[in-house]
Amino acid sequence: MRSTYLFTSESVSEGHPDKVSDQISDAIVDLLLAKDPEARVACETLTTTQRVVLAGELRCKGVYENGEWIDGALAEIESTVRNTVREIGYEQDGFHWQTLTFENHLHGQSAHIAQGVDASGNKDEGAGDQGIMFGFACDETPDLMPAAIDYSHKILQRLAADRKSGVAPFLEPDAKSQVTLRYRDGKPVAATAIVVSTQHADGYDEGEKEAELKAYVKQVVGEILPEGFLSDETKWHINPTGTFVIGGPDGDAGLTGRKIIVDTYGGAAPHGGGAFSGKDPTKVDRSAAYISRYLAKNIVAAGLARRCTIQLAYAIGVSEPLSLYVDTHGTGTVEDDRIEDAIRAIDKLGGLTPRGIRTHLGLNKPIYRRSAAYGHFGRAAEGDYFPWERTDLTDDLKAALG
Repeated sequence: MRSTYLFTSESVSEGHPDKVSDQISDAIVDLLLAKDPEARVACETLTTTQRVVLAGELRCKGVYENGEWIDGALAEIESTVRNTVREIGYEQDGFHWQTLTFENHLHGQSAHIAQGVDASGNKDEGAGDQGIMFGFACDETPDLMPAAIDYSHKILQRLAADRKSGVAPFLEPDAKSQVTLRYRDGKPVAATAIVVSTQHADGYDEGEKEAELKAYVKQVVGEILPEGFLSDETKWHINPTGTFVIGGPDGDAGLTGRKIIVDTYGGAAPHGGGAFSGKDPTKVDRSAAYISRYLAKNIVAAGLARRCTIQLAYAIGVSEPLSLYVDTHGTGTVEDDRIEDAIRAIDKLGGLTPRGIRTHLGLNKPIYRRSAAYGHFGRAAEGDYFPWERTDLTDDLKAALG
């Protein structure tokens, strides 16, 4: 790969309409997994002006059984949706958690999908779909993430924290960030452009209030990026369209699963195409992408490579992966095929079957709403949350390699 170049990644805030949809879908996943760890969920969400619509399939004890909703379940689903919108911070005329119209079109899971996924007799649990999934890690940041997406996420996390704490009361929930970095000898060394567009209160698009908002954003970015990355040559675009008062689902419709590059590596690594949010962990779009990140991160953390891409492939109803591919991009300390063999030899990974992945990472838990904004990767593993970010496989990899 080239040693000197510019690379850009973007992030969107929890108030972005697509991210509102992702968080609602994952709040439903968490609700159902809390009641039934073996729940099956595929929940899609549409958000638009004063309206939230759910659609998809489910199977969950205590919620939806034998084609019928259990008493109180529909009210609990609606309450979960409204609370999610409230926690994000939407209390606007065009999108308000209390007054929005809610529609629920969830229904039972297809029996034909269930027969392929469920374990029965001598058949192990199969993958919930066919597809390819990628994981990636690199040594550009302490989180072992590509730097541009890592900084883009952290800028918006800070804006949201300041908005909710009252430090920046002029901010509203919808926002986007974009960071362009200059790489020299394969390492990020400077930020050449920063773009931040944030929804704001009335009046913060002109005069002293506009200057206050822009100075605040520059201060936040300066505290997030490494020392020396910003300079007089850095180009700034803060709310470049001017006024940004109408935002969120009132400004643009949102859908689950439309921010898959924001969710992963900011374009620095391949993506198989499948979204994560709204899916229970039998869906390998989600669980296999998580184990792929886990493997790549542990390979880099173990000092076996500075960059690593993992690909897994599955067929619906089949438990064993069709392929495992490791690429250390010429940075590995051992051959890539030896790392592949080492991964296959680690028994605790359960052969990378859907059940093996869920068991090793502990995925049958209500842990997903947190992942639905500011990226699924590069987050601190904490208790049951973000288990795919642990680096507890390094010794096993080294032992398997001899």
